[in-house]
Amino acid sequence: MQGNTGKLKEGEWVILWEEKRRHLLKLERDKVFYYNKGHLSHNEIIGKEEGTIFVSSHGGKLLALRPTFSDYILEMPRGAQIIYPKDIGVILIWADIYEGAKVIEAGIGSGALTIALLKAVGEKGIVVSYEVREDFALRALKNIEEFLGKRENHILKLKDIYNGIEEENFDRIILDLPEPWRVVDYTIKALRPGGIFLSYSPTIIQAQKTVSALKNTSCYAFIETFEVLLRPWQIEDLSVRPYHRMVAHTAFITCARRIHTEIKGNKFLKDELSEEVEENPENIF
Repeated sequence: MQGNTGKLKEGEWVILWEEKRRHLLKLERDKVFYYNKGHLSHNEIIGKEEGTIFVSSHGGKLLALRPTFSDYILEMPRGAQIIYPKDIGVILIWADIYEGAKVIEAGIGSGALTIALLKAVGEKGIVVSYEVREDFALRALKNIEEFLGKRENHILKLKDIYNGIEEENFDRIILDLPEPWRVVDYTIKALRPGGIFLSYSPTIIQAQKTVSALKNTSCYAFIETFEVLLRPWQIEDLSVRPYHRMVAHTAFITCARRIHTEIKGNKFLKDELSEEVEENPENIF
């Protein structure tokens, strides 16, 4: 799907925009799209330029575009809850996902983050996904393949990561699990020194337990937890204000760096960081 240009083709995914609503569909010859303002034949869309506006049988106007990554993950079929675009962007930066990186993730969910990781590591990197539920895994693999095509550098393991991690000396590990603190001890061997640990947790109690587990290992430094809030603005003539609704809390993100030498109680880093934050609070992020 990614990188397609030119006229819209059969077999491609498209987004049909109807004012503030969007509809994701795959173009198929002789198929018809139905919605509350009538219907539109796929045949009318196939062969037309991207960005064309179509009129449905009841006069509705639909703008046809190839979906962005954000469009796709918000509208794709789901087996499990997705990680939202506002968080995926931050995860890629805070976890410093780079081309050629070796990344472990658990669980795979519906594949939204996996797609982003595979795009970021490129063909030279590796993404290993642990998932305990086969139905989630199959749904995620289908979503990934629909968007990126088949990727040889993606390894899926139908295994419970709470029972251990088989990989060693990977660059990054990202956890989207109910109890990420249960995996912390395994990550010490799984991550190389300097590697980055990141967990994604809906509740602050989950984040608190994860931070406590990281500190107890004495093998992690620069432990921090934060959340990402997204507030859109309405700008229409003289009406300039935030929208009444916003994408506020979705999850807490906890990051840490794997260190080579254990620091008992992380006392050194606590003292160093507390002084830095007190003197330069703007440098906390």
